[in-house]
Order: sequence, then C-alpha cells, then structure tokens
Amino acid sequence: MPNIHFISIGGAAMHNLAIALHLKGYNVSGTDDEIFDPAKSRLQKYGLMPEKIGWDTEKITKDLDAIILGMHARKDNPELLKAQELGLKIYSFPEFLYKQSKHKTRIVIGGSHGKTSITAMILHVLKEQNIACDYMVGAQLAGFEVMVKLTDDAPFMVLEGDEYLTSPIDRRPKFHIYKPDIALINGIAWDHINVFPTFQIYVEQFKIFADEITQNGCLIYYSGDDEVNKIATNVRADILKIPYSLPEYTIENGITSIVFDEKSYPLQVFGKHNLQNICGAWEVCKRVGVSDEQFLTAIQSFAGASKRLELVAKSDYTAIYKDFAHSPSKLSATVAAVKEQFPNRTLVACMELHTFSSLTQEFLNEYKGAFDAADEAIVYFNPHTIAHKKLPEITIEMVKKAFAREDILVFNDSQKLQQHLLEKSWKNANLLLMSSGNFDGLNEVEFVKKIL
Repeated sequence: MPNIHFISIGGAAMHNLAIALHLKGYNVSGTDDEIFDPAKSRLQKYGLMPEKIGWDTEKITKDLDAIILGMHARKDNPELLKAQELGLKIYSFPEFLYKQSKHKTRIVIGGSHGKTSITAMILHVLKEQNIACDYMVGAQLAGFEVMVKLTDDAPFMVLEGDEYLTSPIDRRPKFHIYKPDIALINGIAWDHINVFPTFQIYVEQFKIFADEITQNGCLIYYSGDDEVNKIATNVRADILKIPYSLPEYTIENGITSIVFDEKSYPLQVFGKHNLQNICGAWEVCKRVGVSDEQFLTAIQSFAGASKRLELVAKSDYTAIYKDFAHSPSKLSATVAAVKEQFPNRTLVACMELHTFSSLTQEFLNEYKGAFDAADEAIVYFNPHTIAHKKLPEITIEMVKKAFAREDILVFNDSQKLQQHLLEKSWKNANLLLMSSGNFDGLNEVEFVKKIL
C-alpha cells in the first residue's frame, strides 16, 4: 500500500483525509506544529497522532509515495523543503482528491455561504437512498464517521468547493482544481478579503470555476443572485444550465414544511437560506437518479450540519441556536430565518467579529443592516485577536457606526458579554450565537444551563 505523509496533519480537512486513507489501507504518517481537538482525539483514535508536536525532516524519505501539503504550513517549512529536494510527489489537499476522483462523476458545490449545508443535504439523501458516493464536506455530519470518504468503486464524488487558497505553494482557489461534471453555485457575497482584495477579483474566481466544468457538464445555480445569473448567462454553450429558487413552503407552530404536488413535507431545518439550499441539493440529486418523492421524503430527516443554524438547547419558551455565520449576507439571512420561524418571540442576536475579513476596518461597513431583523443586536470582538492577526485597531465606536444601528450593544470583554446575557429575562425569547470562533472560550454547555 502507498506510503503517504501529511505536512500539517492537524487541519480540519487534513486529519479527515488522513483518517480516510488509513481506513482505505494506506500507510499514513503526519506532523504539525499544533494539533487541537477534535483533530487530536480523532487522530489518537486511529493511531495517527504524531509522537511529538513539531516538524521532523527525518520522516521525509524516498520511501514516501506522496506528500500531502496543508494550507497551515509555510513555503519555508523544513519538511516541504526536504521533500522538494528529494523530488517527492507533493499534492495539495484538493489535488489529491481530484486524483482520487478522476474516474468518477464529480459533483462540486460552490458559493460564498451554504456550501457545507448543501453538500450535507446531498450526502444525507444519497445515504437514505443507498446510493454509494465518495465525498469531502467541511463539517462533521451526524451518521458519518469522517468528513472525507474515498473508495475505489463509488461512482460519484461529492465535494464541497471552497474558494480559499489551495496550499502555500499553489495560490489557486481549491474549487478550481476539481473540474466538476456537475457544479452548483448558490450565491456570491464578498469574502476572504485578505486574498481577494476587491469584489470583482472575488467574483472572477467563480467565473473560472464555471469555466472548469467538464465538456457537456451541468451548472445548477441559484437564480435569485445577480452575480450568479451573470456567470450562468455566459457559460459555454455545451453546459446544461439548471436554475433553482425557493420552494413553496408553510410555517406552522414553529415547523417549516415544503409543499410539493399538493403534499406537505415537514422539515427539521428552517429559514429561506436553508430552503434555497434544499432546492439546490434537490436538483443535484435529480441528476443522479433520485426522484422528487424520494428526495422530499429523505430530506425530512435532515437535521442540519454542525454549527449551521444548529439548535443547542430549548425549553418551552426559549430556543438557543448557534451558527457559523460571520459574513454580512449570512448574518442577515440567519437572523431573518430565526425571526421568521418564531415571529412572536424576542430575538437576541449575538455575533463575534473573528475572521480576518470581519476584523478589517474597510470591511466593517459591509455589515450595515445585517441585524435589522433582530430585536436586540449584540457584537463582540477581542482586541487581542486583532493584535494577533496584526491588523489595525478597531474600537467599539467604529463597530457601532459600521452596523448603523443606534441600539446595538458592543462588547470587547467576553465576561461582560456573558454577564449581560445571563442577567436578561429569557421568557418567550430566543438567543442566536454566531461566530467562526467560540466567543473566547465560552463554555457552551454550562452557559446554556444557566440561561434555561
């Protein structure tokens, strides 16, 4: 079996690929300069945790069949330099996945927000219908052991198509590598401004993605997005174009149902963004032989992807949700979804400015109006995070001005934020926590117990 070494094995995607190859019978080794849970525990479970933390050039030998290089490593990484010196085959994460899926039908899900949810929906339905597929998805899913699965015989490969960079030595967006047979774009909203400094440059990446669709392939796209429509209008003539939008739906007693062919299908998820995502997943599943009835029956049991409008806990009069939302468009959609689902409850929406983009002065103004649907709006940021990312200082006043809401509350002390939330009355009120971080070590379990 091949000998594969991972440089930066501790990454979310990287450690899952390492486990997937281990389960396939490969001889896997790896190193990293830091490994945290859940990667640490999962690598330990499969006997793949490095004996020591740090880089080890002695592990780079001519006996290796390939190196897989993670984005966390740097161009001057000593293991990478030795691998280059020895002339070893070096793959980025997406390059290796493409190599493994060359003879499969590749389904690639692209878009600024909702990629993980759509990919998870497709995988859920295919599993329910016993349709074999390989996959890579950006979150741990209920009922799936790993975030990456690779086999020799599955006819399909479903890939979450991330637009972030491929590796330290390959500055292409990951989704440019996959060459989809079936591509989906669900929306474009400026993100990753440290890599794509203008909206035009960012949009261009999605045009390239559409250009990479294979001959006589298929583009499934959300017709409610102007930029996506422009891309669809200008794709090659051989590409089949399939638009989608919102389904007919109802909300009764806090439950959203899709109405199709005079029949109602109650869902566990809710919100217009989720409903759009369902329609995208629906179109993909049709392309691989799933009927409307099969899809709608299967999607009823889909409970959502981790941290994607995920229910943390609830009582008779309060529900607490968490979401990965950090960009202005996703923030707005998530807040609106919870308010639409529970119109008679007060909604307290709390978000953490945590990503490079959200902590950048020039990007802050993009958040104007993002909290309009919330009854109470709260923003948290940690000055130490800004300093660590070597970004210019931002102030509470700057954040208030950017969000353009007079009653917004802004905290830069996590303890004071928690104290404020714990002192509130939660009778007939919902809390929505939004961050790609964790509000600086918020103990979610204990905190939720105190509220409920």
